[in-house]
Amino acid sequence: MSVHSRAAKFLTYAIVAFLVAVMPAGSAGAAAEGQIVVASKIDTEGALLGNMILAVLQAHGLSVENKLQLGPTNIVRAAILAGQVDIYPEYTGNGALFFHMETDPAWKSWSGGYALAAALCRQKNHLIWLRPAPANNTWVIALRKDLADRHSLASMDDFAKFVASGGRIKLAASAEFVESPSALPAFEATYGFRLSDEQLLTLSGGNTSATMRAAAEEMSGVNAAMAYGTDGALAALGLVALKDDRAAQIVYAPAPVVREAVLERYPEIRTWLDPVFATLTIGTLQRLNAEIAVNGADAGSVATSYLKAKHLLP
Repeated sequence: MSVHSRAAKFLTYAIVAFLVAVMPAGSAGAAAEGQIVVASKIDTEGALLGNMILAVLQAHGLSVENKLQLGPTNIVRAAILAGQVDIYPEYTGNGALFFHMETDPAWKSWSGGYALAAALCRQKNHLIWLRPAPANNTWVIALRKDLADRHSLASMDDFAKFVASGGRIKLAASAEFVESPSALPAFEATYGFRLSDEQLLTLSGGNTSATMRAAAEEMSGVNAAMAYGTDGALAALGLVALKDDRAAQIVYAPAPVVREAVLERYPEIRTWLDPVFATLTIGTLQRLNAEIAVNGADAGSVATSYLKAKHLLP
């Protein structure tokens, strides 16, 4: 995530301004000189998607500078706004934080969130969102597969009914997930259930790798975990993410974001990248992320192998 602790990724504007100021010079306007600076966030999925963008542009003969895994959201966002990065993969739901519009219901729709993020970024920042993947890397509740199969639990509606009927649930989660109005309380309000303190194991830090491991190993009776939708370890650990059919959570669909001036100079970038991201379903991203995070494969090799297998490289 892939995408971790959304609000914590954003520092004060003063700190961001300082970080931009101390970044190496020379990248601004690189595309105008014939070189495109490709960046990504520091997490596993950022490396995967960034390497896909890099490989596609290189394969089509463009000169690129590799700035992959540059840092967390605030660093990469500041860099592209400063013109020091030309293109990177972002998530539609982060538009809610970029523009302080967290309560707008559009973010809970795949198409609505994309449309709003694209319009705001183009108008205010001269950034263009290309086609987003048909995936959602948002908060989910994941169950042990044996539990889900035994009780036919596939969605949050199923989960709510199971809890209401007295089904045994113990959820491993971070304090943020338990307490933030946009996380577990949003699930509870939307689906009409309530987990008691005895049904929660709140882990210090609460990284999804720890919560998922707790469920997989049934630590302290845990059989459910806070996770993210495209976490690579879900399938590897025998966990199933429940579907959020009523949109309790903001949608985080990954998409390339490119500076408008760069796309005007190289409009074919859209033609090359749109078909790539169109193939990236949630299942595909889980599998590719697992190759990197679970099996230890190199992100660049995983990205290139996938693109070749899908005939997405010239």
